[in-house]
Amino acid sequence: MKDTGQKTIAKNRRALHDYEVLETFEAGLELTGTEVRSLRENNCQLTDCFALIRDGELWLNNVHIAPYVNGTYHNPDPDRRRKLLMHKKQIRYLHEKVKEKGLAIVPLRMYFNDRGLVKVEVALARGKKLYDKRQSMKERDTRREIDRELKSRSR
Repeated sequence: MKDTGQKTIAKNRRALHDYEVLETFEAGLELTGTEVRSLRENNCQLTDCFALIRDGELWLNNVHIAPYVNGTYHNPDPDRRRKLLMHKKQIRYLHEKVKEKGLAIVPLRMYFNDRGLVKVEVALARGKKLYDKRQSMKERDTRREIDRELKSRSR
């Protein structure tokens, strides 16, 4: 969590393991009232979600927002497609990048910004190969060992 007053709702940790992040963007999310109330209770899963561009609009798929407990029959489908709100210029840029180089648009995290609006951090990412994943795990393990040694020496 950053100092800017952002409250993280959910993170997509698997995306950082499976993809190499090239660029990140901030997008708004079109939600209903009961969905926002459910998000305030941290009822969201971003594990297998992805974003697609259809007819010049950016859509978020496979995001599960649990129905609001105190809601009525107006609760929407928990797994419905949701529209991401970005500038048209940014959507065109993402569309060209995805078309050209075989990149993917992956949501990294969902959070409330300092004004209380729900935002999604979306990344332009390239899929990692198996050897890339092994390399990143090896780097993480060595970094962990170095930190452990430094901590034990400072005691």
